[in-house]
Amino acid sequence: MSFDWAQYVNVARELVGEKTSPSSEEAKARAAISRAYYAAFNKARWYLRYKDYDRNIPQDGAAHEYIKTRFRTHPDAQYKTVGTTLNQLSIERKKADYNDNFPNAADQAKSSIKAAATIISILDSL
Repeated sequence: MSFDWAQYVNVARELVGEKTSPSSEEAKARAAISRAYYAAFNKARWYLRYKDYDRNIPQDGAAHEYIKTRFRTHPDAQYKTVGTTLNQLSIERKKADYNDNFPNAADQAKSSIKAAATIISILDSL
């Protein structure tokens, strides 16, 4: 069955504490995948900007590829892990945000949260 995109409104209402009919588990899982990616992406962006002093990070959507590439092509193995994992999270985030059908969204949400936590942990240790 195709995802009911209107369910995201219920997720949004729940997030701000409004009374609403409960959002579907799939909507929550998709939102979790997306938020996990953005947590890791923005932590990586922050790291490059303020720890590596990279002043070339694009200020638009091009930042996503730029950041993944900067980490994946770095000689340090931990940077590469961040880049590779962030790339996989990006792929899953796009599925969650654009595919009408996304089997196993709940399992993928758990996996995405774990991957984002790994990225954040690595960045905190660098």
